[in-house]
Amino acid sequence: MANNTEQTTDSAPVGSAESPEEAREARTARLKMAAIAGALGLVAVIGVALVFHFVNQERERELQNWQVRLGIVADSRAADVRRWLDEQFDVLSGLADNASLQLYAMGLMGSGESAEETMEGGYLRNLLEATAQQSGFAAEIPEQTVNANIAPSGKAGLAILDPRGSILLATRFMPPPPEGFATVLAQAAEGRPALYDIRPGAGGAPTIGFAVPLFAVQEGAGSEPIGFVVGLRPADKALFSRLRQPGETSRTAQSYLVRARGAVAEYLSPLADGTAPLQKTMALDTADLAAAFALKSPGGFGIRRDYASAEVLVTGRAIAGTPWTLVRSIATSEALAATDQRLRTLLIVFLVVIAAVLVGAIALWRHGTSMRFAQMAARHKVAAEKLSNYMKFMRVVTDGQPTAIAAVDREGRYTFANKGATWQSGLEPEQMLGKTLVDVMGPFQAKKFMDLNEEVIDRGQPRSSVQTLEGAPPRIVKSEHIPLAGDRDHPPSALMVIEDITELMDERAKRESTMRDLVSTLVSLVDSRDPYSANHSARVAQVASAVAQEMGEDDQVVQTVDIAGNLMNLGKVLVPTEILTKTERLTDEEMRIVRDSMVKTADLLGHIAFDLPVSPTLRQLQERWDGAGYPDGLSGEQIIVGARIVAVANAFVSMVSPRSFRAAMPFAKASSILLEDAGTRFDRRPIAALINYVENRDGAAQWAHFAEIPETPAG
Repeated sequence: MANNTEQTTDSAPVGSAESPEEAREARTARLKMAAIAGALGLVAVIGVALVFHFVNQERERELQNWQVRLGIVADSRAADVRRWLDEQFDVLSGLADNASLQLYAMGLMGSGESAEETMEGGYLRNLLEATAQQSGFAAEIPEQTVNANIAPSGKAGLAILDPRGSILLATRFMPPPPEGFATVLAQAAEGRPALYDIRPGAGGAPTIGFAVPLFAVQEGAGSEPIGFVVGLRPADKALFSRLRQPGETSRTAQSYLVRARGAVAEYLSPLADGTAPLQKTMALDTADLAAAFALKSPGGFGIRRDYASAEVLVTGRAIAGTPWTLVRSIATSEALAATDQRLRTLLIVFLVVIAAVLVGAIALWRHGTSMRFAQMAARHKVAAEKLSNYMKFMRVVTDGQPTAIAAVDREGRYTFANKGATWQSGLEPEQMLGKTLVDVMGPFQAKKFMDLNEEVIDRGQPRSSVQTLEGAPPRIVKSEHIPLAGDRDHPPSALMVIEDITELMDERAKRESTMRDLVSTLVSLVDSRDPYSANHSARVAQVASAVAQEMGEDDQVVQTVDIAGNLMNLGKVLVPTEILTKTERLTDEEMRIVRDSMVKTADLLGHIAFDLPVSPTLRQLQERWDGAGYPDGLSGEQIIVGARIVAVANAFVSMVSPRSFRAAMPFAKASSILLEDAGTRFDRRPIAALINYVENRDGAAQWAHFAEIPETPAG
């Protein structure tokens, strides 16, 4: 019995009949059970989070609906208020445009007589009284008893004022112009209607005023007014009724007018709590004040607090031509009540459903667990056989590839290798498993691959690399490093796919060498025919390459402008020598021949496989940014960037190089000329890059020799 205990101590509890394999499977099952329980808990958390997210989205959608609804009402009420103001101005403008009023008023102002005692004055008084009665400018008869020698004053009326602002004629009980009205008249004197903003008037009642210029007969805007037609009236329900929305059914929705006065918001209209107009002000820096929000962001929408500290949905609209802002609000408790109730019900239902699903899932899981234990051993055996067969299949497939394929962990140990990965080590792929990159490649070369593998394992992103492997002869290889996620049995690893590209790189180098030889030969051919600009093409290529790099263009563009710059004058082989060496001004026909030579350069090189857009670049060198160029009339971004760069470089080199008929131009002057042509002849970007290179990248020193006069060729 003791012996049995000793034999099972290392593998299972005393008295247990479990084998070590069964114990491991039991532990694995328990871990899976814990993982499944954790997964169910995670699903529950995610489900609840999604429910809350859905509820919040629904509430946001309802807020957007209220933003639209409040915005429509605010637009409607603001337009109605503006319409009421326009109606008042229309009344005064109708009087100011009355030819009889203009004629009589002009006569009365120059007569020196009292307007009240003349027939014309009586006519105008009757006209003002009738208009006031029809338009709402009529004053109520004052009830208070006044001294018989003092004319009673009302709260509204119409009047004609002379240029100094004195009343010429007015309706009965017309109040005198209030304090600050001179500023309104000064605005009207400039020929446009002016508004006297709402202020306390007679008896403290809010008063609003209007003024329009009065011109002489057959005169108008542009001439000096001979006086003013003004109107004063209370800011009362005639205006404030425009703030009420027809058919309004909400208890807390309201519209009111506010304006900023210094550091406070002033409430101009009656408020829902019974506050009279002009009787409430609040500091603009009051936290979350709805009026302050509407004044600062008219047209915006938000959740703020109104003058009574109630939380409201609010939007605002500026009233054109006034310092007023219309505020439209509704209490959030009313606006979102139905939505919040519906969403609370929905939240409860979703949570109950999630709980029910979890309970059912747990019950099914417990039932299925017992069955899975019985099937585990059989599945394990089948899985092991499948894995073995799969590994054999993978080895057959990968061994047939010309590339080296291997998987290594962070420490560089091989976990998989095909025949190509043996690196002529004499080992079989199976023998490499467990060995390190250092064992197979050597320490120096292995470190390069291990650094890349560690990077892709840490970042989880693949990497590519091209390296030279030392040897006799050296080999150039391209390697792809792909991260492999770890699991219970395997740590995180990197898959390496290595391909020998030595022959490919040698072939590319030969092609580039051949291309350079061809370019050099062709440039020499051109230089021999046009000795006065023998270095022009090489200089254009040098400047164009510097500009392309300064612009941050890729290597393909840099190589393209280098080749195109060197070959741009190849077409001159077709230009007669007497034209190339002519020192007098060229005729139009000779200019056409020289101009066409650049297009012919593109035609001559059109069938050469440069692997770069060299021929299109050469063809477009004479195109202009504004579309007025040659030969195809391309414009803007239709012109490839290489052609735009070489065109600027060509113009620059031409200006700063001496010619037989002129001296070299200073760099500063050449830059100024290029800037003048920016946006018309040339693209601005290469010009800016060229000037920056000259001024800040030592370009002026590098290219100073461009200004040297070349030696005159013999003969």
